[in-house]
Amino acid sequence: MGGLPGNRGMGLSSGMEILLALLIGLFSGVSGGLFGIGGGIIIVPACVFILHMGQKQAQGTSLMALLLPVGVLAAWNYWRQGQMSVSTGLWIGLGFLAGALGGSQIALSIDEVLLRRIFAGFLVVVAGWLFFKPG
Repeated sequence: MGGLPGNRGMGLSSGMEILLALLIGLFSGVSGGLFGIGGGIIIVPACVFILHMGQKQAQGTSLMALLLPVGVLAAWNYWRQGQMSVSTGLWIGLGFLAGALGGSQIALSIDEVLLRRIFAGFLVVVAGWLFFKPG
């Protein structure tokens, strides 16, 4: 796949793969705008199960997609309605920047199967907390 570093595996050579990637992005964007979730909760599992990527490649691909200003229009809508704390968001972003660097280094050093299981456990814990949270 081309000469770009990291452009391994799914190269989206067929029209069906491109369509699936666009649909994953669309669903992730709608979910992000609707629920305020990070797109990785949708993108990573979709890349693993639908596009047949390994866990690490799915996580790297998700980060690539999220590097682009995908949330700008959704954030602008929330800001216009007074439903955004800009200062808190900036502080979270700063922490996210440092955390993403460290987290990616840890993820790349962990066995693929263990990493997938840790990710699955994280999703189960979050789902359980949201489901059983009172009120």
